[in-house]
Amino acid sequence: MSAAAAHLPHPLQSPRHNAALRRSMRKKASIRRAAMITSAVPVLVNSCAGKMGHAVGEAVLESGNTLLPYSVAGPDVGVDVVNCAGQPIQLVPPEEAVSLITRLKEEHPELIVVDYTVPAIVNANADMYCSLGVPFVMGTTGGDRDALKAAVTASEATHAVVAPQMGKQVVAFQAMMQRMSEMFPGAFNDYTLSVVESHQKTKVDTSGTAKAIVESFRALGVQPFDDDDIELVRNPNDSVDRMGVPETYLDGHAYHTYRLTSPDGTVAFEFQHNVNGRAIYAQGTVDAVLFLHRQLYGKPGGATQKLYDMIDVLEAGVMR
Repeated sequence: MSAAAAHLPHPLQSPRHNAALRRSMRKKASIRRAAMITSAVPVLVNSCAGKMGHAVGEAVLESGNTLLPYSVAGPDVGVDVVNCAGQPIQLVPPEEAVSLITRLKEEHPELIVVDYTVPAIVNANADMYCSLGVPFVMGTTGGDRDALKAAVTASEATHAVVAPQMGKQVVAFQAMMQRMSEMFPGAFNDYTLSVVESHQKTKVDTSGTAKAIVESFRALGVQPFDDDDIELVRNPNDSVDRMGVPETYLDGHAYHTYRLTSPDGTVAFEFQHNVNGRAIYAQGTVDAVLFLHRQLYGKPGGATQKLYDMIDVLEAGVMR
């Protein structure tokens, strides 16, 4: 070896090679983490017999995750099996829910449950999930929301995403209104508020999104307005003629209009969000599932809190 060659750095010690090696190692580590985090998540959707649950089941399959072939349904569904995007789903009566979820959790340790049942059993279902220590996404509206959140917070092993609205863009609008009310309280002092929301005739409760938006308007200083003042449109003819809902979407839509008028009537503001179909909610629900899975299994130490909402999902920036 020549004297000059003896002073040349070994290829494995050259700065350029070492930098390239570090980049390669970081890339491989990133790929391993991504593979771990994006591996198919096992999801149990209750209830796939309902239209919203069915839409979520299809979205789970479309996202490449694992839709388990079972679903806890009500006692009066009338069928034993439903077809979800070509996959048969066995419907299980409520009295068998505990044994089913216990077995599925043993078979699929990273199981996440999605709930789209009915308002009357929201709290009972949440209590069951908490007692079984299974993480869940609660998309069903209604029930005692304070008791629901308290149950999750008090549970030893359960984490959950609880939100009355799963549509990501609608949630972003809702967050914008909330933050505006915090930044500019009283900006609409003494303005008159009117709210009208149209949904399919089977929706029995007032929209949770409408209630949240109204709360922001209260903080902005509008004249007294109670949740009971929100006008509900559930008659299909009114939905079409008054709200402009296409007939194709009468069985699944959400048209909201919020109008503010100045005391002297010379100024008016109108906020509107119209949704046809259920895809926006189903896709947002899958994002919530993936978010919760990442919180629990995608980082050292696991989840940092028990209770999350869709704002947390949006802020995490992990949506598809």
